[in-house]
Amino acid sequence: MEKTYRAINWNVLDDALDKAVWEKLTEQFWLDTRIPLSNDLNDWKKMKEEEHALVEKVFGGLTLLDTLQSVDGMSALKKDALTSHETAVLNNIEFMESVHAKSYSSIFSTLNTPTEIEEIFEWTEKNEYLQYKAEKICAIYRGDDALMKKAASVFLESFLFYSGFYAPLYFLGHNRLNNVAEIIKLILRDESVHGTYIGYKFQIRYRALAEEEQEKLKFEIVNLLYDLYQNEEKYTHELYDELGWTEDVGIFLRYNANKALMNLGFEPLFEETATDVNPVVMNGISTSTSNHDFFSQVGNGYLLGSVEAMGDDDYWI
Repeated sequence: MEKTYRAINWNVLDDALDKAVWEKLTEQFWLDTRIPLSNDLNDWKKMKEEEHALVEKVFGGLTLLDTLQSVDGMSALKKDALTSHETAVLNNIEFMESVHAKSYSSIFSTLNTPTEIEEIFEWTEKNEYLQYKAEKICAIYRGDDALMKKAASVFLESFLFYSGFYAPLYFLGHNRLNNVAEIIKLILRDESVHGTYIGYKFQIRYRALAEEEQEKLKFEIVNLLYDLYQNEEKYTHELYDELGWTEDVGIFLRYNANKALMNLGFEPLFEETATDVNPVVMNGISTSTSNHDFFSQVGNGYLLGSVEAMGDDDYWI
């Protein structure tokens, strides 16, 4: 007998969090085309060449990682989804990761020439540290271990992106590239939900393992984190040494590595807390609205416009 194909029923849930996260993600929906990036051109023209190079490289790297997450990451996680509701949430995340990747192209097309854009993407393909972490994560996605795939995804969402996020948040704190930073804050808001949700799904299945299996898996995950962190340190030196920001970025990385572990239900490994991070950057992480416009309703507190049916009175001028 052929298997019966079942329709998804959002009125009957195995896990109420699936619906809550779906609603949260759809409420947060945004597109890069709604952000007035051209307003940052004056700031860009006043910035130093080494600052230009930094912005171009960090956004090139983020584009590559978001592409990895949208093309390989979510499809890998969907293979292990336990319910159709979980699959639907991952579909939503997959689409938004594609929106994130496209957003960087919108930034490039606003700030850079076609030749510069080509050079940025060539750099992402040749940078050994960027390619290392992409290949490391992708190899796990292509494997058979459902829990390692979730852990790798959380490390990407909650840790590896953040070496790239530091620069625009720092510039935002000094009132530069505010609209570019608005996109980063929207992405940050998404990634926060993504990392928390996938970490939660990891924890459910992790707790079902025998204690010996838990310890073995935890050892493997911590080793993965250390390996990624050592690579990320080298990547950070390459990006930030010229501007002298490397030490501060390293603190930010360790703080976010701890957050990634906590999303998986594990204790922090590094000493750094939020109070150790540059306060200018920590303030930028806040997802409260900063650039809200009544007409377009664009901002990191993104709202969809309210709609009501027209009546006869609307035609009286």
